[in-house]
Amino acid sequence: MSFELIVALRYLFSRRKQTFIYVISLMSILGVALGVGALVVVLGVYNGLTTDMRDKILGANAHGIVMSYLPSAFPQNTDLDKRIMSVPGITGATPFIYTEVMLSAANGVKGVVLRGIDPQGAPHVLTLLRQMLHGSAQGLHKEGTPGIVVGEELAKRLGLSMGSRVNLLSPSGQKSTAGFSPRIRPFEVVGIFKSGMFEYDSSLAFVTLESARHMLDLPEGFLSGIEITVDDLFEASAITARLAEELGSPFYARSWMEMNANLFAALKLEKIGMFILLTMVVLIGSFSIVTSLIMLVMEKTRDIAIMMSMGATQSMIRRIFMYQGIIIGVIGTLLGYVLGLSVGGLLKRYQFIKLPENIYTLDHLPISITLSDVLIVGGSAMLLCFLATLYPARQAARLAPAEALRYE
Repeated sequence: MSFELIVALRYLFSRRKQTFIYVISLMSILGVALGVGALVVVLGVYNGLTTDMRDKILGANAHGIVMSYLPSAFPQNTDLDKRIMSVPGITGATPFIYTEVMLSAANGVKGVVLRGIDPQGAPHVLTLLRQMLHGSAQGLHKEGTPGIVVGEELAKRLGLSMGSRVNLLSPSGQKSTAGFSPRIRPFEVVGIFKSGMFEYDSSLAFVTLESARHMLDLPEGFLSGIEITVDDLFEASAITARLAEELGSPFYARSWMEMNANLFAALKLEKIGMFILLTMVVLIGSFSIVTSLIMLVMEKTRDIAIMMSMGATQSMIRRIFMYQGIIIGVIGTLLGYVLGLSVGGLLKRYQFIKLPENIYTLDHLPISITLSDVLIVGGSAMLLCFLATLYPARQAARLAPAEALRYE
């Protein structure tokens, strides 16, 4: 152990008459600890919310979609599925038809987003169809009245249950002697899903591709696009770029990151803003370090002069007080880690903070603490504490021994 570190530890932990400096040092440690702990918990909550929202969005949507500038491109390319699956990184593909219709039931009328799907292939791409409350996607293939799968909120609003009859009204309409009238088709509820996202649960419905074409009077083989899944969520943009290059014009591909860019950019901005805000708590603790070190320098003026007269250099004196600030920062950061990780672990295990489900997308406060966030928080705290030591250490090193001992 070096001479400077021994003196720094002695100044911090040995008994002195000036207990006020002890109090300030303690407040410095607590300030750093509270700031680090709060940052760990808050960043963990933001990560949890972002992950939960991402999972729910990707439960109702694929990792990417293939679209075309020409509606006739899909029927003309019968080998499109094979070409898509040949691209490295793609693990699944399923066709879909997308439109908006009116859903009419005994208890009211509601506009819904209607998606025509392949009941066999879609559950492999859309998680939502594998975790349904009632029924299954395979129930869409039924004799007689075609089947429809609706969201839980939509079912509650219109009083629907398994076996309920509904009518879908297409806005395109059909021409008759009396003019245009809406195209109406009856359906039977064969499944109810719950994604956890109110927008999806209240305004999304699934039917088969054939039912969607018949409902909209579309030609055989017509598709709105093809949904795909990839083996690495965070490489979706690169994989869809390769896919678009492979398919060529008139096809193009978009990833889930591109389609939800505004939402996740806003969440990231909020996370950065909260990080900066809570870093102010650590900054307050570092100001206390400045105060305690300056007062310590004033108290130890005689000791500093004696050490310098015995051969201690300015750099050694500077390091003594820098070590003190760094030790305060290390202790505060470690205590903050204990506080933050403990609170985070309790939140994750016991979920004692409940949220109203009708307002948020989940019923408890989620938390996901990552190693990178923990290291960034600790590094930031240590940097602020180190910067706080520079001025007091510099002032201590500039003391002239003769001037310091003149009035002793």
